[in-house]
Amino acid sequence: MTEITLLRPGDRFPAITVALPGQGTLQLPGALAGHYGVILLYRGSWCPYCNAQLRAFQRAQAGLASAGAQVVALSVDDEATTQTLIARHGLHFRVGHSADARAVAAATGAFVSDNPLYLQSTGFVLDPAGRVIVSVYSSGAIGRLVPDDVIGLVRYIKEHATAGA
Repeated sequence: MTEITLLRPGDRFPAITVALPGQGTLQLPGALAGHYGVILLYRGSWCPYCNAQLRAFQRAQAGLASAGAQVVALSVDDEATTQTLIARHGLHFRVGHSADARAVAAATGAFVSDNPLYLQSTGFVLDPAGRVIVSVYSSGAIGRLVPDDVIGLVRYIKEHATAGA
């Protein structure tokens, strides 16, 4: 059995380079610094559950922005497939492509499927300093972050941080 290290609340999110279609790369968690971050590892454009999750996060962009949260999604899909996915769903958050499934899994604890090779759905909510607040791991098609939960959590944390100050 392979040893998996899961990211837990308070852990610093590991450094991951994300290739963006036609835009170079971004570095996580640094690209989200100063904001609450949502990192979605999704199975691929072929997955109906992933498509529904990505569309839900797009529909929730105004609420996420008002809560101070930014979203980055990532999969093993190639650049052309990712560009098609972005256009099809009108995604306005950053969506990365060509992830090295094994390297991302080793860094984050995400589960990997081997045939074909892809990352199982995994979601993280980060604080503005890049520390994990919540990690949601799935070993199959279901079980993933929901935008309304993320918005509510971030608002709750902010309200209670203000109240405690």
